[in-house]
Amino acid sequence: MSLLPPAIFLMGPTASGKTNAAVYLKQHLPVELISVDSALVFKDMNIGTAKPEPAVLKQAPHFLVDIIPPTSAYSAANFREDALALMHEITARGNIPVLVGGTMLYFKSLVSGLSGLPEADATMRAQIDTEAAAIGWPGMHAKLAQIDPETAARLMPNDMQRIQRALEVYAIAGETMTQLHAKQQAQTLPYRVLKVALIPSDRSVLHARIAIRFQQMLNDGLVEEVRVLLEKYPTLTMDSTSMRCVGYRQVLEYMQGQYSLEELCDRGIFATRQLAKRQLTWLRGMDDTLALDCLDAQLNTQVMKAVQNFLL
Repeated sequence: MSLLPPAIFLMGPTASGKTNAAVYLKQHLPVELISVDSALVFKDMNIGTAKPEPAVLKQAPHFLVDIIPPTSAYSAANFREDALALMHEITARGNIPVLVGGTMLYFKSLVSGLSGLPEADATMRAQIDTEAAAIGWPGMHAKLAQIDPETAARLMPNDMQRIQRALEVYAIAGETMTQLHAKQQAQTLPYRVLKVALIPSDRSVLHARIAIRFQQMLNDGLVEEVRVLLEKYPTLTMDSTSMRCVGYRQVLEYMQGQYSLEELCDRGIFATRQLAKRQLTWLRGMDDTLALDCLDAQLNTQVMKAVQNFLL
């Protein structure tokens, strides 16, 4: 048996039941939970991020939740540094780290290390934005497809943040993101890892869950939450990292009068389903995962059984 300490990755698309499964593990095993979610890091963003209720977090604390204001940014490099330190501390306490969430880039950064991509360049980004204003982000996506077809294939034509970054990397480094990632030397994760992927056996059921949940977010006051955020953090804009989170962008557009409340609901549901699609694509490309049906009524029990077998 490996002498490396164990760690559990509990991964899945949005609305797949990851939090419930993680809390169940916490109730029955000596584990501590680390959130792997690029939206949950932000304070005061609770409804639209589907942040676990305070009572749940009290019962099963999650590290890396509510750690920065929505005016700040948090990168995969930040996550890797913080997560590795936390995993070391958890292991030293004799417990097992369970990393739970749906930000697949964060999981990848832990497993494969960081690619050494160039730092952001404000001047280059301004040039890219100027070109995008002329031809549109779908046009920039088409340009990226000529330069780096593999990266372009993973991105939606309107995903301006990632398209901009991919074009910026190429302009600065003279190499594509695909080429730079291929050069990367894998940085070994000093743990033996069980990767549990919660995958729906029927995607239409997951889509229905997403629709119900987004409608509930609106009922719970998502629009008012965004209003309060804009009052508390006046520097927030459409381009802030936090406001690019699914749901928040759509609410901002609604507040600017771009469409009706009904269309806000439809657009929010569509954007969340697209997020789930991207998450599932990442999971299918990940090696050595144990896939469990997130629609199984006995999901928590199945996850527990998988973890117990792994720890034997």
